[in-house]
Amino acid sequence: MSEQTPAAPPTTTPPADEHRRIEAAAAAEGETQSRFVRFMTSPFGRNLGLIVALLVLCAVGAATAGDRFVSTDNMLTVLRFSAVIGVVSIGMTFVIIGGGIDLSVGAIVALASVWATTLATQTMAEDTHWLIMVFVACAVGVGCGLVNGVLVAYGGMAPFIATLAMFAAARGLAEIISEKRTQIVDVRGLVDVINGEFIGIPVLIWIFAIVGAIGWVLLNRTTFGRRTIAVGGNATAARLAGIAVKRHTVLLYVVLGLACGIAAIMLTARTGTGSATHGGLYELDAIAAVVIGGTLLTGGRGTIVGTIIGVLIFTTLTNVFTLNNLDSSTQAVAKGAIIVVAVLLQQRVAVRGSDST
Repeated sequence: MSEQTPAAPPTTTPPADEHRRIEAAAAAEGETQSRFVRFMTSPFGRNLGLIVALLVLCAVGAATAGDRFVSTDNMLTVLRFSAVIGVVSIGMTFVIIGGGIDLSVGAIVALASVWATTLATQTMAEDTHWLIMVFVACAVGVGCGLVNGVLVAYGGMAPFIATLAMFAAARGLAEIISEKRTQIVDVRGLVDVINGEFIGIPVLIWIFAIVGAIGWVLLNRTTFGRRTIAVGGNATAARLAGIAVKRHTVLLYVVLGLACGIAAIMLTARTGTGSATHGGLYELDAIAAVVIGGTLLTGGRGTIVGTIIGVLIFTTLTNVFTLNNLDSSTQAVAKGAIIVVAVLLQQRVAVRGSDST
C-alpha cells in the first residue's frame, strides 16, 4: 500500500480586508503617538506641563500651610521674591538659547549694586535725580556683558571659562570698591519708588512683568529672536545664511548684562544696600529656572514664558519650605531633584521627537 501524503496545514494568512484593518490600526496608533510627541515638544505643551507642576506645588502649599500660603500677602511675597532672579533668568534665557552660558550673573549684580551706591554716585544722584543710580547700574551690567561677549565671540574662549573669569573678577572688584563693607542707600527717592506700589501691586512685580513682556516680544516677534534661535541651533548654518554670528553672540551677553543691571537696582532698593555679597548663587538659580522652563542647554530652543514659570516654581517651593519650617538643606536637595527630573524629561521628549520625524 502506498503511503498517503499528509494534508497540508490550513493557512493562517488573514484575508486582504483584515490586513488593511491591521495596517490602518497601526497607522492610527502611530499618528496618535506622533501627535502627542509634537504636542509635548511644542511651547504650549511644555508650558502646560509646567503650569500643572506649579498648581500641584500650590496645592501642596495650601494643604500643608493653609491660610498662611493662600493669603494675598503671601502670594505677593512670592512674586516679589521672584522678581529679581526672574529678570536675571530672562536675560539668561537668551544666552542659553543662543548656545552660551553665563556663570557670572551673580557677581555682575553685586558689582552693579556696589558701583551704583558709591558715595560719588549717590552724591550725583542727590544733586540731579535718582535715575543716575539706575543708569550706573545698567551701564556696569552692559559693560560686563560686553566683555563676556567679546571674550566668547572674538576671543574664542569657551563661555564657561570666560564667564568664570568674570565671576571672580567682578566679585573681587566689588569687594575692592566697597572695601568689603555694606553701602547704605541714602537716596530715598530710589527706595521709595522701587519699593512702592502701583494700583495695589508692588513696583518690583511690575518691573518683572515689563521685562518679561519685552523679552517675549524680542524672542518671538523680532528678527533678533529668530537669529538667536538660529545661532543656538546651528551656528555654522546661521553664518552661511548671512547672520553675523559673532556680533549676535556679543549682543546676547550685553542683553544679559543689562538684565543684571536692572536686577541690581531692584535688589539694592529692596534691601536698601549695595554689597559685594549680593547675588550669591544667582547663576545657579537662573540656569535652573531656565532649564526647568524648557530651554535646551545645547541651545536652539526655549521660551520666556517657560522661564517665568520655572522661576515661580522655585520661589513657590522655597516659600512652602519656609512656611513649614523645613531646613534649607532639604530644600536644596529638592531643587536638585527637580533639575535632574527636568533634564531627563527634556532628553526623553527630544529623543521621541527625533524618532517621530
